[in-house]
Amino acid sequence: MAAGCGGTSDAAVPGAEGPDAKGPTSASGVSPLPVRALHREAERARRWLESGAWRPDAADAEAAARVLARLTAPLPRRGAARARARAVDRDRRLQRIWRSAVHHLDAGAVSPPAAALLAAVARAYVPWYGTPNPPPAAAAPRYPGPSGSAAPGGTAAHRAATRDAADRPEALPTDAGEALLPALTDIFTALATPAPPGTGGRHPAAVPWRARYAGRFRHYGRPARHVWTADTFRCPGCSNADGPWTVFCDWRRVTLGCPCGVTTDRHGLSFSEVFLVLPDA
Repeated sequence: MAAGCGGTSDAAVPGAEGPDAKGPTSASGVSPLPVRALHREAERARRWLESGAWRPDAADAEAAARVLARLTAPLPRRGAARARARAVDRDRRLQRIWRSAVHHLDAGAVSPPAAALLAAVARAYVPWYGTPNPPPAAAAPRYPGPSGSAAPGGTAAHRAATRDAADRPEALPTDAGEALLPALTDIFTALATPAPPGTGGRHPAAVPWRARYAGRFRHYGRPARHVWTADTFRCPGCSNADGPWTVFCDWRRVTLGCPCGVTTDRHGLSFSEVFLVLPDA
């Protein structure tokens, strides 16, 4: 499965209000979360579930249950003297939410509206893709997001994964990330309940999505433990690697259009490798 998005109320995801992540950082150096897509997709999901337009099938319910387990995971009990360890625990929980959302997004088993919601969750939590546990190889993905003060430093892998962090804030928006949990828990609780026996699943058509992107797309693989590969996608017609690409997504596949006129969906990229590097608009 390779990697869509209308307006909604900010109330769909309480605690996520704030300027675009591309905007200025706060005085503390903490960048706001990229939650525009999450506002949209969470409101759509809530409306569809309440109206019955979306009755989750078994695949949607299973993926939602796995993400829900991460959303509701309790933190380990720590004494007052373990404040630093507790800070790492908080970020580890958010990192696991990100990883679970990406795993089920890229697995290709869920319906298009579930894929759109999972992608929006992954985008919101992208600051934690490498924090507190960075990917163990220099070729691992580097998505936009703060480097994170809680991430262990000193390793070559971590330095390689964050060498472009000079212009990023050092602090993670952990409070903002946790503020998303209650509303997301409500949505994923509803999604984790499959359609009643005899009724079957039903899902609405996801909203197609189009964007322009100037830059490189990288396809990442992990053929073995602690082994990563990374390849740059190039246009099969002219070998252009930098775009600007016209990206179209119907939440079943992503197509990339090159300025030379070639359009292809045979790029090998996953939804996350496309969606997480695009502007949050």
